[in-house]
Amino acid sequence: MLRVVLAEDALLLREGLAALLTRFGHEVVAAVGEPQALAAAVTEHRPDIVVTDVRMPPTFTDEGLRTAVTLRSAHPGLPVLVLSQYVATAYAARLLETTDTGGVGYLLKDRILEVGEFVDGMERVAAGGCVIDPEVVRRLLTRHQDPLTRLTPRERQILALMAEGRSNGAITETLRVSEKVVGKHINSIFTKLDLPPTITDDHRRVRAVLMYLRA
Repeated sequence: MLRVVLAEDALLLREGLAALLTRFGHEVVAAVGEPQALAAAVTEHRPDIVVTDVRMPPTFTDEGLRTAVTLRSAHPGLPVLVLSQYVATAYAARLLETTDTGGVGYLLKDRILEVGEFVDGMERVAAGGCVIDPEVVRRLLTRHQDPLTRLTPRERQILALMAEGRSNGAITETLRVSEKVVGKHINSIFTKLDLPPTITDDHRRVRAVLMYLRA
């Protein structure tokens, strides 16, 4: 039996995963929905493994994965399995670089075809193994290529307008879409260009434009 700390911001999925792990004979000692609670639960319970999503509050970008990297540093040897729909290449690489200090895994939710496959992967990570989805490997191998190739045509269009000095409001008027839609595209651009939210938005905007101009 493994003692598991589970971090997933979606309530129904969190409860479903907790019930699933219990059915397979494991104990979920804490099921939380935000990064601070994840760190506190690990300190309190000293689990056998952490299972965490990537996107968590407050920005829903890569807080879960960043917290996992921090926890691996604070608790050497702590097994961590990332279970997500999303590959955050910069922090994924940092997490996987710690495989010499204990089990690490990164699985994509949409590519898990059987429940047993997920549970088996978790158990292997808890035992000190490394379980990585092939798509994660592919993304990490291509991360040193031109990052602008990751952008959709619409994202490249918005980045071009940003390079012209347009504000979000001006981009909204040009493309005839809502400012909320523009904001989502810009956040996606920052993520795909590996510009983490630890940098201020203004600084990320400048760096994104510089990457575009250099290309």
